[in-house]
Amino acid sequence: MSVLSQGIVALAKTLDLVFRIYIWVIIIGAIVSWVNPSPYHPVVRVINRLTEPVLRPIRRVLPPIAGLDFSPVVAIFIVYLLQGVLVPLLYRLALHLS
Repeated sequence: MSVLSQGIVALAKTLDLVFRIYIWVIIIGAIVSWVNPSPYHPVVRVINRLTEPVLRPIRRVLPPIAGLDFSPVVAIFIVYLLQGVLVPLLYRLALHLS
């Protein structure tokens, strides 16, 4: 296996891990929003900084329905979709280059 293909495999594994962690950050952010903590709490601020750039455009397209915000569900679906396309694509590319 060449160095380039090993690097691509490492990139695929890292990207897969980042996608998995980001899904959990979205889930934690949704759960935290139910309790309505102080927006100045450091954990809440980090979660908001990580999720709002993705959730905000989704909220513009899909506003809350009956007071329920479905943007985290849509964001998780999009992340799963990206993960399901990009990670196998990188593995196939690494296999092709080896």
